[in-house]
Amino acid sequence: MPRTPKGRRRAVRAVVALCVLALLPATWLFVTTDDEIGTVADAPRAPVAVVFGAGLWKGEPSPYLAHRLDAAAELYRKGRIEVVLVTGDNSREDYDEPDAMRAYLKKHGVPGRRIVSDYAGFDTWDSCVRAKQIFGVDRAVLISQGFHIRRAVALCDAAGVSSYGVGVDAVHDSTWYYGGAREVLAAGKAALDAALRPDPRFLGEREPGVARALASAR
Repeated sequence: MPRTPKGRRRAVRAVVALCVLALLPATWLFVTTDDEIGTVADAPRAPVAVVFGAGLWKGEPSPYLAHRLDAAAELYRKGRIEVVLVTGDNSREDYDEPDAMRAYLKKHGVPGRRIVSDYAGFDTWDSCVRAKQIFGVDRAVLISQGFHIRRAVALCDAAGVSSYGVGVDAVHDSTWYYGGAREVLAAGKAALDAALRPDPRFLGEREPGVARALASAR
């Protein structure tokens, strides 16, 4: 700390200013998505639900990911959605989030022909861009935990997907607190992604999976 009172005041003001700047992206997320967040009971009808990956435990969906998939299965059973797009990481041979998510949904009553897999959803921005540009999704219900869903809605809106976010319940354990703290930092990257709109790590050719699944549902 500076030795003089004047120097200390300046240091405190600088710290406060940095804190305000750090929180601006998180504030942006709350303000811009406030009317687009709800629960399974609130979710509007939409052709597609997008479920974001959240890790595997011994090849099976983690508890957090299972809660997301349970919400998607419930929306399907209620007739609120027709197709589920599962997006996650398959960057290495021994780690396959989308296939684990597909298997879980099938066990919980969602027909395989109504499930479409995105194997290059390496982060939220990539998943949103690919949903729009690769799978042709224009409108969707997004499903994630409450600490992440606002960022998902904001980024999908920026990518051109009109979205409504379902924030599923989660036990407030160490993972939940870590996720909440991480979102403060991730909000800054989200603001940059929304402003600069970078290409995802992998884009590739358009895929007809969602269109075919929707056609089979009608």
